[in-house]
Amino acid sequence: MKISIIDYGAGNLPSVERALRKLGAETERAVEPAQVASAKAIVLPGVGHFAAFVAGLRERNLTQPLREAHSRKVPILGICLGLQVMFAASEEAPGDPGLNFFPDEVRALPANVKSPHIGWNQLTRSRDSRLLRNIPESAYFYFAHSYAAPASAQPTVAACNHGLAFAAVIEQENVCAVQFHPEKSGETGASVLRNYLESLS
Repeated sequence: MKISIIDYGAGNLPSVERALRKLGAETERAVEPAQVASAKAIVLPGVGHFAAFVAGLRERNLTQPLREAHSRKVPILGICLGLQVMFAASEEAPGDPGLNFFPDEVRALPANVKSPHIGWNQLTRSRDSRLLRNIPESAYFYFAHSYAAPASAQPTVAACNHGLAFAAVIEQENVCAVQFHPEKSGETGASVLRNYLESLS
């Protein structure tokens, strides 16, 4: 199955693309609404500012096709900012709506810890996860972010702690996403992407 990687100008798109191809996936860069409309599986990578992300989608007329793909139950994987934009809004960009797959608001990490949260951290799982299948509970993942979705958000299956608990892995029906960077998390991250690809078959 071809994986459509949403290209709105994200800096981590090439590294995500390489990581998927290394696992044998066929990929395309989706830059047109028609590509999203016909996609069989979607990866939504993202780094940077929430406002730039939603503006990039809007300028390429990709926002509504992504919402329609979600409604059609097309499998969608979000990475880092790609997780955050699945929520209704973010404190980082008041007034700029997200894709609204989930109703919660993304919030800044607390002021009493170093932000951005950069480096390796572990997860606490709250229920079974298809993305984390066969990955040890002690595994570390690479994070780089200043904002995060609340761990209390309904689709959260694993949380991480940096000043507070935040959603590190979300899964609900056709949608899944990770706050960390699997493409920068070594063999553990490759296992996450492999689990995603295997879930499509």
